[in-house]
Amino acid sequence: MSTMNTVGRPTAPNEGLDANYKPATLTGGRGLLQDEPLIFEGEGWGKTGVDLPKPANDGSDLGDLVRKDPIGLPGLSEPEAMRHYVRLSQKNHAIDLAVYPLGSCTMKHNPRLNEKMARLPGFSDIHPLQPQSTVQGALELMDQLAHWLTTLTGMPAVALSPKAGAHGELCGLMAIRAAHQAKGEHEQRRKVLVPTSAHGTNPATAAFVGYSVVEVAQTDDGRVDVADLAAKLGPDVAAIMVTNPNTCGLFERDILEISRLTHEAGAYFYCDGANFNAIVGRVRPGDLGVDAMHINLHKTFSTPHGGGGPGAGPVVLSEALAPFAPAPWVVNTGDGYKLVEREEDEAEQAFGRLCAFQGQMGMYVRALSYMMSHGSDGLRQVAEDAVLNANYIKARLEDLMSPAFPEGPCMHEALFDDEWLKGTDITTLDFAKAMIDEGFHPMTMYFPLVVHGAMLIEPTETESKAELDRFIEAMRLLAGAAKAGDVDRFKGAPFHAPLRRLDETRAARAPRLRWSAPEGSNRAG
Repeated sequence: MSTMNTVGRPTAPNEGLDANYKPATLTGGRGLLQDEPLIFEGEGWGKTGVDLPKPANDGSDLGDLVRKDPIGLPGLSEPEAMRHYVRLSQKNHAIDLAVYPLGSCTMKHNPRLNEKMARLPGFSDIHPLQPQSTVQGALELMDQLAHWLTTLTGMPAVALSPKAGAHGELCGLMAIRAAHQAKGEHEQRRKVLVPTSAHGTNPATAAFVGYSVVEVAQTDDGRVDVADLAAKLGPDVAAIMVTNPNTCGLFERDILEISRLTHEAGAYFYCDGANFNAIVGRVRPGDLGVDAMHINLHKTFSTPHGGGGPGAGPVVLSEALAPFAPAPWVVNTGDGYKLVEREEDEAEQAFGRLCAFQGQMGMYVRALSYMMSHGSDGLRQVAEDAVLNANYIKARLEDLMSPAFPEGPCMHEALFDDEWLKGTDITTLDFAKAMIDEGFHPMTMYFPLVVHGAMLIEPTETESKAELDRFIEAMRLLAGAAKAGDVDRFKGAPFHAPLRRLDETRAARAPRLRWSAPEGSNRAG
C-alpha cells in the first residue's frame, strides 16, 4: 500500500528503511550531480578542441605585443565543453528550476518569445556605427519604447541609454545637477536627502555625483518620516531620493506631500523605480510629482537579471528636467528617424553622454516585446499579480513567522524579521542555509538594514499558486522544525548542496579568485 509523506507525495518503495543511511559515494558524484575537477586540473593541456590553420603572417608587426609564452588554457573538445557547462548549471539555482524569492530583485520568468525577438538578425546583427539610414527599424523600435515608457509613467521625456538601475540614478542626479547649474544654484545646493531604507546605490550615487548625503528617518510603520524630511529640506538641498514602493515592500502613503514639500524647497524628486512592476499600469509616477525615475527594464519588462547583465535602466524625466537629458535620443523627423547625438541645437542643454553609443539594443527589443504582448490590461495585471502573490505569502506565513510591519497589506514583497526565532539559537542565516537543502534559493537576508534579521521575500507576478504553495509548505515545515528545537538541521546546513557551508567571513576577506598550477607543474598559471 502506498503511503504519503509530509508534502503529499507517495513514498518510495524503500522509504521504510533507515532514512539516516547515507553512505558516501565511491566516485564523489551524487546521482545526477557529477564530480568534476576544474578544467585547469584536467588532462587537456596537450590537445586542442579545434583545428586552426597556420597564420599567414608571423605577427612581427605587433612588435613587443607578440605572445611569447603559452596562453595558459587547456583544450576541450565540443562534448567536453558542453558537459562542463551543463554540470556547472546543475550546481546553481535558476528561475527555470524553481521560484527565486530574492526580495527587491524581481527574479521572474522571462518569456522566450521576447528572447526570440531579440535574436532576430535585424536587431542582433546591427552595429552602432552603421549609417542611420540602414537602421531605421531599430530607431523606430527605440522611439516606440520611449513612447510607451513615457505613457506608462506620465512623464514627458525619457533617456534610454543608462544601462542599469544605478546608472539610471547617475543619469537622474546629473540632470538634476545640470538644472540647478542652469539656475545658478548648484553651489548652494549640495545635499541629497535619502531615507534609511533606501537601496544602497542611492546614497552611493549621490556621493559619486559630489553631493553630501543626509539620512531621513523612517516611521514605525516602515515609511518616510515626513516631519523629519520637512525639517531637513532647505535651500541647500538639491534633491531627495525615495524608492516607491519602498524597500520594505510598502507604498509611500504620503508621496504627494513628500513631492509638495520637496518642490516648495526648490529641490527635485528622484524616485528609485526598481519596484515599478508593483504599480505598472495602475499608478503613473508623473502624477505623484516625480521629476526623475529610472526603470529597470530587467526587472519590470522581461530582460535577463543576474549573472552580471546586461541590464537597462532608462530614466523618465519631468518637464523641468527634460531639457537636460543626456544624448543620444531618437527624433521622428516625418521622413524617418534620426539620433540627436551632440550637445547642440535641440540638445544644447544636455549634460553630455552616459555611454559610447545608444544603450542596450537587445534589452529594448525584449522590453517592447513584453509590453506589446501584454497590452495595457496585461501590464495592469502584472502589478496586481505581483502584489497578490506577496500578500498571499505574508498571509500564509504570518502565524509562524513575524512580519516586520504586520498592519495592512504589503506591495510586491513580504518582509519578515527574526523576532519569531528568538530563543531557538537559530539565525536568519541558518534558516536561509536550510532552505537550500529543501531546493529553494534563500530570500534576501538582513536587508533592508532597518529591520533586524530581515527576511525579504518577493515571489514576483510569474509564479503560480501551486508553486507558491510548494514554497510556503517548505517554509512552514522549516519554521516548525526551528521552533521544535531541531537546531542541528540549521547549524550544519546545507547538507545536500554541491558544497557545504562556507566560512563566509573568510571568503569575503581572503577570496581565492585565481587558480595556480601546482608547484613543479609545467602548466601555465
